[in-house]
Amino acid sequence: MIRKQWPAFILAFVLPLLAIYWWWGGFNKVAVAEIESGPHFYAYLEHEGDLGKLPKTQARVFALLEQAGIAPGDTITVLLTDPRKTAKAEQRAKTGYRVPLDAKLPRELMSEAIPRRKVLAATVQAAVALAPSKAYQALADELAPLGRDIILPAVEIYRPSGTPARVGELTVEIVVP
Repeated sequence: MIRKQWPAFILAFVLPLLAIYWWWGGFNKVAVAEIESGPHFYAYLEHEGDLGKLPKTQARVFALLEQAGIAPGDTITVLLTDPRKTAKAEQRAKTGYRVPLDAKLPRELMSEAIPRRKVLAATVQAAVALAPSKAYQALADELAPLGRDIILPAVEIYRPSGTPARVGELTVEIVVP
């Protein structure tokens, strides 16, 4: 009886899960390269606590920018603490959006310019839920043979595709160790 149910199980559960994983970019390759990047000017709020709650902070920045009549650009997160080594309550990041250099920001928002610099960048086309783990793993794999590890802060730039049916592009940049 169990043998007869395997094809139905695969068709009903396994194949749809694989299809979703494929659609979200789970099988996409990560490109890692040394590049020149920046400058990046962005408006942000500081986030302290579980990095899983970053989207709430990003939504607040988005709303403040829209209220001020400023069109938010790509999402930028500057990861200040290593989530592998830092308790969730102590994790810190700056998160926000690229904005024009001359933008008149609401007083609740802070701004920062990340200068042009040489970075090791990992870029992947994937859903925002999958992309960070793929990019950071690729960076770790690139550095491991050299006896090095990821050095923070890391700059995460997520460029959405503009349509709900397509995934965006995440680039994680770290200073060349």
